[in-house]
This record gives sequence, structure tokens and C-alpha cells, in this order.
Amino acid sequence: MGIASHLKEEKFLVIALVVAVTATLLEHSVVEMGRGLALIAAAALVATIVLASIRVAHHAELLAVKVGDPYGTMILTLSALAVEVIILAIMMSGESSPTLVRDTIYSALMLDINGILGLAALLGGLKHGEQPYNDNSGKTYGVMILTAMGISMIVPEFVPSDKWHYYSAFTIVAMIALYGLFLRMQVGQHSYFFSYSYPRSERKKESPEEHGFEESAAMSIATILVGVVIIGLLAEFMSAFMTEGLRDSGAPIAVTAVVVAAISAAPEILTALRAALKNRMQATVNIAMGASLSTVILTVPVMEAIALYTGQPFVMAMTPVQTVMVTITLIAAAINLNDGETNAIEGMTHFILFATFIMLTALGL
Repeated sequence: MGIASHLKEEKFLVIALVVAVTATLLEHSVVEMGRGLALIAAAALVATIVLASIRVAHHAELLAVKVGDPYGTMILTLSALAVEVIILAIMMSGESSPTLVRDTIYSALMLDINGILGLAALLGGLKHGEQPYNDNSGKTYGVMILTAMGISMIVPEFVPSDKWHYYSAFTIVAMIALYGLFLRMQVGQHSYFFSYSYPRSERKKESPEEHGFEESAAMSIATILVGVVIIGLLAEFMSAFMTEGLRDSGAPIAVTAVVVAAISAAPEILTALRAALKNRMQATVNIAMGASLSTVILTVPVMEAIALYTGQPFVMAMTPVQTVMVTITLIAAAINLNDGETNAIEGMTHFILFATFIMLTALGL
């Protein structure tokens, strides 16, 4: 494939680069023109980041199909997580709220489990009825998420502020240890936990051409790296415009966190829904639950380390409302993902929890 044709195919990334250059030239002018224009500019940058993220996810999906599960969904979730961590790190360096990371992780959990998994199971269940998957994956993801959330976002409520640095360092080590063991399980002797053997007729439905197998892995990797760099540039300006646009507006602080979580999850939503509608619920479970686990277990140590290094104010303990919502979500997931099949009713329960999360956020809770 020639350079011209490749650039044409990657027009979203080219547009994103042009927008980043434009934002660089006009940043001060936009900020000086007031909050309204700043919010419009921030919204335009959010849309551009989502388009760039979709291209990054597309190439991650190409790699994922080539290597198969569980490596495939791991590539998808890690690419989305890289976008989220970059955006958070950039926003933390500005005038961000000390609860931004906490609220973003909480929002991501609600979006991944209740939003993505809920909607996918609902629509897939309405189309196919009961959809099978490997129940070992749901159980493993569930207990890992519960442990990681408990250690990093519930227990800190009871840690005195003068001892926070010690517990923060412990949290970093604990998260790395948890993820190290999980990664060994996922790609090693327990990799079968995260895969499901579909009937031969189901496997035939996915043709190599559909996923663009003609593209080389090296090109996909290079495009992912370029895309992540462009997203980082866009995120820096989005942070500045959003901070200025929301200043003294009375909007809930958590709005920014929801936006960051939604940006990183946007490509995953499309992939998970496609998998569910094709009656391949295993991929949906891996994406939704794997993204939730990766968000907690990898974002926490990176952000905690940045906070320890810079000395920035940093709050990880969830509010009572957040704790209740996470508890209900994980209990519902433990019950629904216990039998190896999802259906529309199970999907609806999670989607109603997601609607509740949106309502609480709008109320500033």
C-alpha cells in the first residue's frame, strides 16, 4: 500500500493532526474569547480524539484478530487504557480536581460493566436469546476488579492523610503484583479461562478480509503509536479549553471524568456491540470486564506514582454514593456472569444501573 493511499485510509488521524496544529496556533486566542468558545473548542477536540481513538482501536483490532484470544482483547483494552492514562496525566498537570482520577476510574467502571456489557447483553439477548461464554472469565475478572477497587478506592477512606504516602506506595506494589499474576494467567496456563470454542459455522462467519488482514502488523503498530501521540497533543488542548469553559459554570466536577472515560471507551463500545450482535459474547465479556480491570489495576499505580513524585493533591477514596454503586454493580455482575450465558434481562439490569449512574452524575452526586 502506497503512502498516499495509506494517508487516505487514515484520514481521521490526518484530520486529528491538522486539528492539533490548529489548536496550537489558536490556543491563546480561543481562551481569551470567553468560556462559550472554549467549550465549543473542547467539544470539537473531544470529537476529534474519539475519531483518532477509533482508528487506534481499528488497528488494535487487526492485531487482536491476528493473535486471537486472550491476547487479542488484551491488546484492545491496553490501547484504550493508554489513551486514558495519557489524557489523565496531561490533565493532572493542569488545574484539575484532586478527585479527577478517582472519578474517571469510577466512571470507566460504570461505563464498561453497566454501559458496554449491559447494552451488548441486552441487544445481543434480544437478537440471539441466551449467549454463551466461558464463565471462568467472568468470575476471574469479577474477583480481580473487586479486590483492586477495594484496595485502591475503598480502603483509602480509612487511611489518615499523614500516612497516605505509605499506603499509596503499597497500593502501587499491590496493583503491579496483581496484574503481573493476572497477566501470567491470561496468557499462560489459564488462558483457556478467557476463550470460548464456538461452533465451526460461527467461526466461518469471520473472514480474514473483513478485518483487513492484508495490512501488516508493523504498520498497525506504527499507526497505533502515532495515533496515541496525536491523542496526547489533542488532550493537552482539550484539558485547557475544558477547564476554561467550565470555570465558574456550576457544572458537576465529575463531568470531566465522564468525558475522559467516554473517550477511552468509545472504540470499545463499537467492538463489543459488534461481537454481541454476532453472538460472540466471550469477546464482549473480555472487552468490558477486561477494560474495567485494566483501568483500575494499571491506571491506579501510574497516577499514584505521578502524585507521589509531584506532590499533587490526590484523593482516591470513593464517596458513599460511588461505593454503593460499585458494590451493587459488582454484585450484579457476580450473579449475572456466574452461569456461562447472558440474556436480555441480565443486560437490562446493568443498563438500568448505567442510567442511574448518569442520573446521579447529572445531580452532582
